[in-house]
Amino acid sequence: MHTDGAVRAGAFPGAVGLLLRAECFLRRKGAIMKEFSSCKDAIQTCLDSRSFAIAHLYNDEKPMAMHIHDSYELYFSISGGKQFLIDNHFYDIEPGDIFFINQFESHYLTQIDQQVHERLLISIYPDYLRSLSTPGTDLDACFRRRDMPSPHKLHLSAEDQKRFIYFFHRLASSSGFGSDIVDRSVFAEMMVFLTSLFLQRGDKDAVLREHSYHNQVDEILTYINQNISAPLTIDELSGHFYLSASYLCRIFKSTTGMTINKYITAKRITLSKEFLSSGLSVSETCERCGFNDYSNFLKAFTKAVGIPPKKYAQFNS
Repeated sequence: MHTDGAVRAGAFPGAVGLLLRAECFLRRKGAIMKEFSSCKDAIQTCLDSRSFAIAHLYNDEKPMAMHIHDSYELYFSISGGKQFLIDNHFYDIEPGDIFFINQFESHYLTQIDQQVHERLLISIYPDYLRSLSTPGTDLDACFRRRDMPSPHKLHLSAEDQKRFIYFFHRLASSSGFGSDIVDRSVFAEMMVFLTSLFLQRGDKDAVLREHSYHNQVDEILTYINQNISAPLTIDELSGHFYLSASYLCRIFKSTTGMTINKYITAKRITLSKEFLSSGLSVSETCERCGFNDYSNFLKAFTKAVGIPPKKYAQFNS
């Protein structure tokens, strides 16, 4: 979780602090829309303003390791890449692909094919998107529905790509009187457009490309997710799948780009955030997520989220 901001207005005296506080207030009221060049800055601004923020990213920002955050994420690939791991789903990234990732889904971008990796990102505060929905138009659906093949990914046609980029540039260029109302209107229209495509596509997207180890690793990922509260170990997994520990670790790392233990920890942190947000106690959350040792849970959670689990529960329950 990101807290009150990488830069706090209170840390600066006088006019500078006043300016930063004014900017924070205007962003919260939706009067400023800035296109960021950093994913982390966009996420933080989204959380601070409780609305949304946009970013245009290139290869000058190193892709984050497997991570989770408290905002929805729209990820549109311009240049393509190699592979996305979202929960237990693998996706090859092609130009024109857009991904819908909710706040409980751990995700990780693996190796990049091109030297330049251009993409557009929109961080969305979940309650803000829900506030724009109606009983007949659920704009939250593309971040919640996971009952279809390739549930996070949508490939936009050339025409739809142009329309999405048009919306993005409208948001990036908005300024002056009434820009807050225009931003809200353009954002709502964009989400109606994307959600409609998401719900209509059915099974037309190619689910996953062939990969030599995909089938085995998909089974391993599914097993881990179904047994995340159990004391999972490399030996237990190798015994269950009748694979040597060294082979198991090798194919998992070569396919996902991370070790099994790192993946298990990231999934447990994701689950613990969900439990804490629903009102479960810290100790019960620790036990249900498979952290048998509280000190390990405290250390892992604080490192991944940025604050201790008790404070996270106070902020989000």
